[in-house]
Amino acid sequence: MVDHERGVRQGDVISPKLFTAALEDVFKLLEWNGLGININGEYITQLRFADDVVIMSAIMTLGDLNTMLDGLSRASQQVGLRMNMSKTKIMSNAHVPLQPVIVENTALEIVDEYVYLGHTIQLGRSNFEKEVNRRIQLGWAAFGKLRAIFSSEIPQCLKTKVFEQCVLPVMTYGSETWSLTMGLIRRLRVTQRAMERAMLGVSLRDRIRNVEIRRRTKVTDIAQRVAKLKWQWAGHIVRRKDGRWGPKVLEWQPRTGKRSVGRPPTRWTDDIKRVAGSRWIQAAQNRGTWNSLQKTYVQQWTSIG
Repeated sequence: MVDHERGVRQGDVISPKLFTAALEDVFKLLEWNGLGININGEYITQLRFADDVVIMSAIMTLGDLNTMLDGLSRASQQVGLRMNMSKTKIMSNAHVPLQPVIVENTALEIVDEYVYLGHTIQLGRSNFEKEVNRRIQLGWAAFGKLRAIFSSEIPQCLKTKVFEQCVLPVMTYGSETWSLTMGLIRRLRVTQRAMERAMLGVSLRDRIRNVEIRRRTKVTDIAQRVAKLKWQWAGHIVRRKDGRWGPKVLEWQPRTGKRSVGRPPTRWTDDIKRVAGSRWIQAAQNRGTWNSLQKTYVQQWTSIG
């Protein structure tokens, strides 16, 4: 018999596996039958990535969510884990009356937005506005750290490689999940053009056309990158046959609640349907058909000034 007194260090290769296994045991102790969000008869209660956990409830009050969090806290303590109350936040849509959620005698903070896995989560019509603004700010931060390279005398082809490997990925992180609008695409393209001018050492006063700037920099159009990533991700999601939540949520039509007054918000699938039609999920099953439509989809966003 071996007496275990110390575990592996946080950076150890096996550490994430052990933590995931321990957390899986915690959730097996919970009895959340009938709780969560009803997706066509199946209930989704949580999203997990290592120790970053989202608990979901569809009830019109926060009472059930409080019950779920209490249960999770007690079950975690049974295996030596504790919830970090300072990092645990509550977020709801406008239809849920706000009330205190208290776990372990601590009232959890209620917020309008939260950064989860590097992505700003916000409920409501403008749920991607702040995330795009944040991506632009992070893009400029990445560009600023490399400004010595971009303002140097090295060949433009090397600057382009650095830009596409170190700046563009920062600006487009998570863009597969965005509900795209013309306004969002314009802001991203305006930012990219400003960065390209900085790379070339020119300003707006020089009155050099955007086409000429792009001819010199030869960088990938950010609108093209965003559209291509989303189109490929959409096809990948709906072709999955392993029972994951992605395809189920895409086909889900909520049966409760009322639609808000005014024009419907832009949905994630709206721009996809404009190209592939309302039966786009069926079209995506054929990779050849889906790939042939990609150019048309990308063009609808790259044609925006």
